Amino acid sequence: MQLDKQVSFYKTMGDPTRLKIITLLKEGPLHGLAIAGKLGLTAPTISHHLTKLREINLVYSLRDKNSLYYHLNKKVIKHHGNVLMNMAQESKGDEEEMEKRQKEKQKVLNNFFTNDGTLKGIPAQRKKKLFVFEHLMEGLKPGVKYEEKEINEYIKKFHEDYATIRREFIINHYMYRENGIYEVNPKEMWATIE
Repeated sequence: MQLDKQVSFYKTMGDPTRLKIITLLKEGPLHGLAIAGKLGLTAPTISHHLTKLREINLVYSLRDKNSLYYHLNKKVIKHHGNVLMNMAQESKGDEEEMEKRQKEKQKVLNNFFTNDGTLKGIPAQRKKKLFVFEHLMEGLKPGVKYEEKEINEYIKKFHEDYATIRREFIINHYMYRENGIYEVNPKEMWATIE
């Protein structure tokens, strides 16, 4: 996706004068002095805004005798509108995917945890294992420095094999360890299921 072009387009469009120019040009081509007169602005100000609009290919100019007429490039507006719609639809797809993942995670948690919250066993399948570890990580706070003993006690509330689970936390980048001190990593660093 051409995200940089989209951002540049909308940044340029985020100016009231430029929106007024586009509104005028949708009725047909105009020369710079006519635009300045209709908006009550100086020719240099209009020239500045037209230059910005040309940079994103939203307007183009054609010379007619001694005057330069500015035209609205409606194809560019349509293109950016379509890109924005596609991005919105992708977001909807992402939400559906997240909901599906959450249901799958809940099913795994129901299978591997008892009613009192203890872990029946560490899953062998990687995807299920990561669901379980993500769940266990919910009780640990980012930014807090934990001693190894504290991590062991925390894990023991869920399962007796604290050493394996603690090691998995490090291997899968849920936590960072240095000199026996553990910290929760940002979620972006955690091992991903897919």
